[in-house]
Amino acid sequence: MDQRHRTIEENEYLLELWQRAKTGDKVAFCQLAEKQYRALFAYATNFTEDRDFIKDSIQEIFIRIWERRATITIQYVSIYLFKSLRNQLLQEFRRSKPFQSSLNSPEVSELSDWQTIETQIEQGEADSESQLKVRQAINTLPKRQQEVVFLKFYNGLENDQIAELMDINRQSVANLLYKALGALKSQVAFYAYWLVFTFPLL
Repeated sequence: MDQRHRTIEENEYLLELWQRAKTGDKVAFCQLAEKQYRALFAYATNFTEDRDFIKDSIQEIFIRIWERRATITIQYVSIYLFKSLRNQLLQEFRRSKPFQSSLNSPEVSELSDWQTIETQIEQGEADSESQLKVRQAINTLPKRQQEVVFLKFYNGLENDQIAELMDINRQSVANLLYKALGALKSQVAFYAYWLVFTFPLL
């Protein structure tokens, strides 16, 4: 089963947990939070290396979602949570550093730690040498390209979903993916070609 089908099945499971949570099932909500925590944490490292800040931000969004659960409609659980976390981080950065108007600003974009994503690397990295090459290659990408690679290849999101999450248009997502894969091909060709054949770009 490819990652796209796994993503669909996972969303169905998460939606089941969410529907139970909406009725006040705390156990289901905790299961949903636990299931998504690592992915949310890894995503947040695209924007900051402050682990405590990330933990507090994730806790904040889950508290807010629980309090507002009766009024929230969710179609894709992971996308909703990624978007919520992105907005939370943006608000906190603006509050603490008013001169930074966007998470995409140079100052914030430089804060990135992809070490936590290692555990999500799949069959394209069969040995330690290839793992090292992939990590090094990804770390050389511009931060927005890193974010797109994370969402596309490690979370199986569609381009339309990535565009909505990142507040950019679909063509911009395709352009970022094209540039990222072009850069990766020059450094770790096998892995880049595996990504292309596994996930269509458009």
